[in-house]
Amino acid sequence: MSSRGEATIRDVAKASGVSTATVSRVLNDDGTVSPDTALRVRLELERLGYRMNRVARSLKTSATHTVGVIAPDLASDFFMLLAESLDLALSPHGYGIIVCSSRDSEELEGERMRLLAERLVDGVVAIPSTGSGAALAAARRDGAPLVLVDRLAAGLEADAVLVDNEGGAYAATMALAADLAAADGRPRMGFVGGSLDLSIARERYEGWRRAMRDSGLAEEREFTSFRGLRVESGYESMRAMRSRPDAPEAYFLANAYTHLGATNYLVSEEPAWRSAGVAFAAFDETPYAPLLRFCRYSVSQPVAAMGERAAALLLARISGAAPAAPSIERLPTTLTKHVVRY
Repeated sequence: MSSRGEATIRDVAKASGVSTATVSRVLNDDGTVSPDTALRVRLELERLGYRMNRVARSLKTSATHTVGVIAPDLASDFFMLLAESLDLALSPHGYGIIVCSSRDSEELEGERMRLLAERLVDGVVAIPSTGSGAALAAARRDGAPLVLVDRLAAGLEADAVLVDNEGGAYAATMALAADLAAADGRPRMGFVGGSLDLSIARERYEGWRRAMRDSGLAEEREFTSFRGLRVESGYESMRAMRSRPDAPEAYFLANAYTHLGATNYLVSEEPAWRSAGVAFAAFDETPYAPLLRFCRYSVSQPVAAMGERAAALLLARISGAAPAAPSIERLPTTLTKHVVRY
């Protein structure tokens, strides 16, 4: 036993009647060890309560069996579901995750990437904070495997798992436009989104614009906002639009945060008689979407499947089984209709 009372490889080797090299091969799942010998060694590992020193092992193998995860925000339902899915997919392969937030800052994103590089993570899954991949690329350790989720970043060659943002926004807008046309022959619809530097904001805007054209509706610049994808952005965008006497009654909201902010403004600032006819189509189906009183349609992202695919792509890169060219996957979205109650 070691000075701390812990079993060592030498203790296991002596108890098993094999060499320390054989014990090491068993720990590394080396198939050259006979099944009977491997079983005997594993039984002694368990009986003696041997715990592998992963730090020491990583110094020898350059593998830590850890994966870094960077996201702009750790509080969102989207990220928490994604992190859970990644953990569930990676843990059977012996990997744990280290989670970091960039807080929507490209500078902090680079710092987080360097921190993970210092921890010698075997790969990184990242949701870029901006449309630029400069910080991630500059801090990337020796070309360590990187998989992007949710959005792309300019100038960054990496595997990515995305959703059909344009198609989802198009379907939701078309559905709401059809409802409005049936109730009013002259429907109008505003748009609340984020900076077009972000691929998700740009793609959802393009889906909305295409649906507006196909529905015969005009895009009104004064009712098209790109303030950001935060709660406060949705609130301020709705305040600016609804302060005008000619404000439309329908709006497309680019994500769950803008949806919350816009709803908060209407509930807290507008009299009920004025907001009664407002209808929303929004990206991001959440457990509380049915409670958001103006939501008529919401777009669901397959978050669990996104995490599973990101884990699979990363494991393929780590093992060397992935093709040289980056793989860009887009998963379909689904549209949910909600009953609006006032």
